[in-house]
Amino acid sequence: MSEDIARMGQCKGPNRLLDHLRRAWGPFLFMAPATILVLIFFLAPVIIIIGISLTNMSSATGFKNWAWIGLQNYGKIFRNPKSGTIFRNTVFYVLVTLSLFNVGMALVVALLTTHVPRRGGFLFRSLWLLPRITPSVVYIMMWNYIAADAPYGILNRHLLTPLGVKPTNWVPAQPWAFVILTNGFIGASFGMIIFSSAIESIPRDYMIAALVDGCSLWQRIRYVILPMIRWPLLFVTTYQTLSLLTSFEYILLLTDGQFNTEVWSLWAYHRALNNYWGNFQWGFGAALATILVIVGIVMAVVYMRYFQFTELVQEPRIEAL
Repeated sequence: MSEDIARMGQCKGPNRLLDHLRRAWGPFLFMAPATILVLIFFLAPVIIIIGISLTNMSSATGFKNWAWIGLQNYGKIFRNPKSGTIFRNTVFYVLVTLSLFNVGMALVVALLTTHVPRRGGFLFRSLWLLPRITPSVVYIMMWNYIAADAPYGILNRHLLTPLGVKPTNWVPAQPWAFVILTNGFIGASFGMIIFSSAIESIPRDYMIAALVDGCSLWQRIRYVILPMIRWPLLFVTTYQTLSLLTSFEYILLLTDGQFNTEVWSLWAYHRALNNYWGNFQWGFGAALATILVIVGIVMAVVYMRYFQFTELVQEPRIEAL
């Protein structure tokens, strides 16, 4: 009898070990596919870009005759007379578009559409998504047609000329206004969906309690809704900041950096992949891109500290009575 019990104990030992290994490594196995994709398509390109930024690789050297030059490309960036102007353009573009549209207008539209009848709010949000699902070239052509000089421009012909404003081509006249508008309407739709879902997921008991306490609409927004959607606010603000830092598609199509609208990511694209002279400076462009990566990481850390990320993701405290 004692020998049988000993054998059972020996059998349970390996089983317990296997169970422990399954519990310990199970989450890692589930995360393995996503981890592999991140390493291949995100981390590896960043490492390659950093490596290229330390070389003189260009269309003149090709892929065989390049040489390591260390930090010379970064020195060229800081000595370049265009760096200061393009840096200020980028900061202005990101801050204004982010605050007015990608977060500001997105939050306003989400609040408005969640405080009207459900069908009406859903219809308005669906219409707001049209700029995002419209092909980029078609979308920019629409804005060019709106801002074109008389007699073709819709803005001049139907709005400004009847008011006595002299018609002009408004894209060259006010380039930053149209750069921010074209990008802002696209970015606001993303935040609108995230914020609307977050607001609608707030338990109704909180809103009812606020109404019983006599809170006004502004007080409900300030003391109930905004604190409850801190995590979506962090996500949208961080994501849209990084998106604006690296995006240049609509600026490329609208102005191609003319009229002093070139931003850092568009500068990197022009120097590395598309310029008038045809000398593609891949190393210099990679250095510009690396600076964007560093700035993006710093901004993400700042946002997580400001929004108290560790408190947002910590486990809820359950008190036993």
